[in-house]
Amino acid sequence: QEVDEGERDQPGVGDSEMDGVAEDYAARSSGIYNANEVKDQVFEELRIDPQVAQEVQASWKAFCATAETIEAAGDAVYSALFGAVPTLQTLFKTPRAVMAMRFVNALNLLISALHDPPTLKILTETYGFQHLDLDVTIPRIVAFREAVIVLLSEELGTRFSPMARDGFATLLNYMGGAFVYIRVQYAERLACLSRSWALANGRSTVGEDGEEEEAE
Repeated sequence: QEVDEGERDQPGVGDSEMDGVAEDYAARSSGIYNANEVKDQVFEELRIDPQVAQEVQASWKAFCATAETIEAAGDAVYSALFGAVPTLQTLFKTPRAVMAMRFVNALNLLISALHDPPTLKILTETYGFQHLDLDVTIPRIVAFREAVIVLLSEELGTRFSPMARDGFATLLNYMGGAFVYIRVQYAERLACLSRSWALANGRSTVGEDGEEEEAE
């Protein structure tokens, strides 16, 4: 079923099942991030409870094991995402096979770094800079999050525990919110650096009035 890209409500898979787990998880974790909200006004380290991180990593490993190859796992994520929200496909020009591998490799690295908040933040920031040209929005982040959660729930069944589900949702919210934050906060700074670099190298640049100016 196609997800309405403009839908801001954050639907959950098994919400009633997750309520108690989320409360317990929040009590044992620190920081502002959670499974229900996308925080795009701040970008701090994500500190997930070690038990939750372990559940996420175990679930991801189990999911990858259900696929014949890592490429097949990536294709499953790709299909789940663009099957739920076909309009997102217009954001990516990369061939399907390449994009699928990028998805799965990125998730591999981020999930592996859950026990190391500083490294996780650096990885997330790196991916954020790589996606500065994409129009990442909160509804799209929610759609991506839910597509991944549904895929894992369908593939793993009871092996995908409420704690793992909560951890995955928190990680995906963190990643998406960071992308929005980086795009808003750093886009103008990068543009200024680009103009300065052009001036330093004697190339023409674009002035505030939109007209091309020659560096002196």
